[in-house]
Amino acid sequence: MESDNKLFLLDAYALIYRAYYAFIKNPRINSKGFNTSAILGFVNTLEEVLKKENPSHIGVAFDPSGPTFRHEAFEQYKAQREETPEAIRLSVPIIKEIIHAYRIPILEVAGYEADDVIGTLATEAGRQGITTYMMTPDKDYGQLVTDNVFMYRPKHTGGFEVMGIEEVKAKFDIQSPAQVIDMLGLMGDSSDNIPGCPGVGEKTAQKLITEFGSIENLLEHTDQLKGALKTKVETNKELITFSKFLATIKIDVPIQLEMDKLVREQADEDSLRRIFEELEFRTLIDRVLKKESSKGGVTTPTGNKTATPQSAPSPLPLFPEEGGAIQGDLFANFTGNEAGEAKKSNLETLETLNCDYQLIDTEKKRSEIIQKLITSKILSLDTETTGTEPMDAELVGMSFSITENQAFYVPVPDNRDEALKIVNEFRPVFENENSLKVGQNIKYDMIVLENYGVQVKGALFDTMIAHYVLQPELRHGMDYLAEIYLHYQTIHIDELIGPKGKNQKNMRDLDPKDVYRYACEDADVTLKLKNVLEKELKENDAERLFYDIEMPLVPVLVNIERNGVLLDTDALKQSSVHFTAQMQRIEQEIYELAGETFNIASPKQVGEVLFDKLKIIEKAKKTKTGQYVTSEEVLESLRHKHPVVEKILEHRGLKKLLGTYIDALPQLINPRTGRVHTSFNQTVTSTGRLSSSNPNLQNIPIRDENGKEIRKAFIPDEGCLFFSADYSQIELRIMAHLSEDKNMIDAFLSNHDIHAATAAKIYKIDLKDVDSDMRRKAKTANFGIIYGISVFGLAERMNVDRKEAKELIDGYFETYPSVKAYMDKSIQVAQEKGYVETIFHRKRFLPDINSRNAVVRGYAERNAINAPIQGSAADIIKVAMARIYQRFQTEGIQAKMILQVHDELNFSVPMNEKERVEEIVIEEMENAYRMHVPLKADCGWGKNWLEAH
Repeated sequence: MESDNKLFLLDAYALIYRAYYAFIKNPRINSKGFNTSAILGFVNTLEEVLKKENPSHIGVAFDPSGPTFRHEAFEQYKAQREETPEAIRLSVPIIKEIIHAYRIPILEVAGYEADDVIGTLATEAGRQGITTYMMTPDKDYGQLVTDNVFMYRPKHTGGFEVMGIEEVKAKFDIQSPAQVIDMLGLMGDSSDNIPGCPGVGEKTAQKLITEFGSIENLLEHTDQLKGALKTKVETNKELITFSKFLATIKIDVPIQLEMDKLVREQADEDSLRRIFEELEFRTLIDRVLKKESSKGGVTTPTGNKTATPQSAPSPLPLFPEEGGAIQGDLFANFTGNEAGEAKKSNLETLETLNCDYQLIDTEKKRSEIIQKLITSKILSLDTETTGTEPMDAELVGMSFSITENQAFYVPVPDNRDEALKIVNEFRPVFENENSLKVGQNIKYDMIVLENYGVQVKGALFDTMIAHYVLQPELRHGMDYLAEIYLHYQTIHIDELIGPKGKNQKNMRDLDPKDVYRYACEDADVTLKLKNVLEKELKENDAERLFYDIEMPLVPVLVNIERNGVLLDTDALKQSSVHFTAQMQRIEQEIYELAGETFNIASPKQVGEVLFDKLKIIEKAKKTKTGQYVTSEEVLESLRHKHPVVEKILEHRGLKKLLGTYIDALPQLINPRTGRVHTSFNQTVTSTGRLSSSNPNLQNIPIRDENGKEIRKAFIPDEGCLFFSADYSQIELRIMAHLSEDKNMIDAFLSNHDIHAATAAKIYKIDLKDVDSDMRRKAKTANFGIIYGISVFGLAERMNVDRKEAKELIDGYFETYPSVKAYMDKSIQVAQEKGYVETIFHRKRFLPDINSRNAVVRGYAERNAINAPIQGSAADIIKVAMARIYQRFQTEGIQAKMILQVHDELNFSVPMNEKERVEEIVIEEMENAYRMHVPLKADCGWGKNWLEAH
C-alpha cells in the first residue's frame, strides 16, 4: 500500500441532516416546488472535500432502511427523534444517484449503522497504515481515533476540524479515545436516547473515568464511591453496562476493506450535468462542470493527468441570481491559492468589521459612559459571569451598546464591596423605566444583577425569545442567530477560556483587556439582532404574542426563580426510608412469585425468569443478541399475564422515584438560600409551554400515591401557607371555544361534570344514571379523541376491545359533531399553510403535514389538532401569571409565586393575606382570556403542596 494514500469515509445521513437544517430558515426550493436544501448542502460538502483534501480513496456510508442490532436490543434507541422530514426522505435517492455519478462507492450493511460500517473499515485501514478520515459531526466517532485514523468534523461556522488522539482527549478530558465509550455509557447521549446513568452528567463522568479508567473497573470498585453517587452507580449497573454497549461502535461488521474499489475515479460529468440541470443547480453546474471542462481538464487524485494541470477554481456563491449571501449556508465560500489553503469569506467577523469597542476601566470613564447610556431610549446589555447558574454566578463585567458597531465593557472586580460600588453606579441605567432593555436570554442577566441589589426596569426585548416566537423548533443561540440574520461569525467563548474540561479557565482568570472585545461584541450583536427581529415579528403578525405575553412574563420568571421553593428534607428522608423498605418488601414478593432470587435490575435476568421459567407468553420478543426485551412498554402490555409483572413494574417505579426525586432533590438545595431554584425555560417546547430544569419540577408524578409523597416535601416559608390554584379542564374548554360545539358549550355553561355529561350523551342515558366506569371511559375519550387518538390507541389506553373503542369514538363525534369538524378543519388549514396557530397566533410549523408517508403525516395531523389547544392553554396561563405578578406589585402583596407546573400555579402566602391572594389569583386566572365558555380555576390551601393540591 502506498504511503501517501488518503482515505475519506463519509457518514451520509449525518451530513445530509446537517445540510438540510443549515438551510431551514431559507430553504432552497426550485421551480417545481421541490426542497433541494439537503441535496445542495451535501454536494457542497462533497465538493469541498474533493477539492480541498484531494483524497485518493473515498466511500460514503448509509444507514440501512430497516432496524439495526441496537434497535433490536433497545426499542427506545433513537426513539425520541422526530420522524425524518419529507424533504430528506425524498432527497436521499437523488443523493445516492449523485454519488454514483461521482463514481464513489456507497457502503451499506443490513442491520448495522453507518457508524459501524465506517468504524470497521477505518479500523482495518488504520491497521494497514492508511491515513483515514471519518467525516461526520458525530462526537461518538472519537472512540475510533488512532495515530492514523482521524475525525474530520464540519464546523457550524464553515470549514472543517481535524481531530486526532490529542484533540479527542482534550475535548472529553480523558486519557485515551477509547474512553469516549465509557463517557457516553455513563452520561448517556440524548441524541441517540442512550440512557446512561441517571443523575450523572459530563463532569461526573469525566471524574469517574479519570479515577477508574473504565466502566468495568468502576463497577468492580463501587465500594470506593460515597453518598448519592455510590447509590446512583450501584443501582444502575445494568443500565450503565447496557448504555456502553449501545454507545460502542462495532468494528467487526461483515464488510471487507477493498481499497481498489474505494479508489477515487473521475466523475461521470454527463450524469452529473443531467441531475444538476433537473434540480436547477445552475451555479453548481458552472462551478463544478463547465469551468473544469473549459480549462482543459483536471488532475485526478491519483496523480494521473487527464490534460494540462490546473488549480481548482474558486467556488462562487450558490444561486447568486437570487441575490446576496445565503443565510445558513453550511459551507463557506473559499478562495483557493497555490498553497492549497482556504480562507473563509462569506461571514463577517470582528476583524473585518469597522467597530468602536471600548474598555471602561476607570471611574472617570464610567461616569462619562453612564451619562451617555442613561439618555438612550434603547439599551442593549450583557453580563460576563463566573458560571452558568445565575443564582450562584458572580459578575465579572457588564457590556452595553446603544448604537450598532459601538459598545462598552465595564469590568467588575472580585471584591464584593468594590463590585457593589460599581454596579450601584450603573443603577440609574438599569432602573431607568423609560429605556427599552435588550438582551439575549435577558432573564439570566436580570437574576445576576438582582444578586447585587439592582433591578432591571422598563420594557424588555429578548432576542432569544423573539426568535423562538418566530421559529419555535430551531436553535436560538446568539452565535447561530448572528450567522443566519447578520452573516456574522462571533467570537466563541472557548477562544477565550479554552475547550471544556479540567483545564478550562474561568472568565475571572482573564485580564479585562482580553475580555472586552468579546463582551462588547455580545451587546453589539444583540442590538443588531433586535433591529432585525423586531421587523420579522411585525411581518409575521407575532408582535402581540411577543410584546403582550412573552416579554411581560420574563420579570415574573425572574421573581419565581429567585424566590425558590423550600423543601422539608426530614419528610424526604422519611419517604426514602419508607420507599426503600417498600422496595425490599416487593423484592421478596417478586422472589416468592418467581420461585427464585434474581437481579430485578437486570433486563436479562428478568427476561429469563418471565419467559424461560414462568413462560408467561409463548413467543417473547428478543434482541439481536438473543436477550429478551423487558422494557416498561413490553411489561405494561403483559401486566395482566402474571402477578409478578405488576410487582416488577412497581419495583421499577419506586426505584425511579427514589433516584430521580426523593434522594436527589435535597442535593439540589442552594446552600446560600436554603432553597431549590429551578430554571424556567421559555424557548424549549414547540407548543409554547414552559419547561423547567435543574431540577425539572414539571415532571413530578402526581397520579399515584407514591408520587404524592414528593409533593408533601414542598413547603411554604415559615409563618405562611401553601396555596395552589389550577385551571379546571382548560384544554377541553379551549376545544369547546375553538370548535364552537353547541353540546360541549352547553355542558360547560350548565356547570355539569363534563365527563359525566359526555358519558350521558354517548350512552344516551340521563346524567344521574352515569356510573363511575362510564365516566372513566368518557374522560379517557375526552382527553384522547381531541388529540386524534386512534381506535387502537383508545382500546389500549382503556383496556377494551377495538369494537368498543370504535363505538365510543363514533358516539363521541355524534355527541360533539363540531369537534370533528374542527379537527378536520385544523388539518386542512395546516395542509394549506404549513402551520397552525393558537388563539394568540403562536405558530406551530408542520413540515410533514403533506407527507406521503402515512405514519409521518399522521403525526403531523395529530399535532395540527392539539397544538392550538396546548399552545392556547400555555398562552393563557402566561397571561395570568403576568397579571397576578403585576397585581402583587401594585398592591404591595408579600405572598410569593414559587412554582408553575403546566396549568397550576403555587404560592407561599402569609396568613394575613390568605383571602386577598386567593381573590387576586382566581380573578386573574379566570379572566385571562374571554371564551365562549368560562375559564375555571380550582384552588386549595395547606401546610405543603400535597395538602394544597
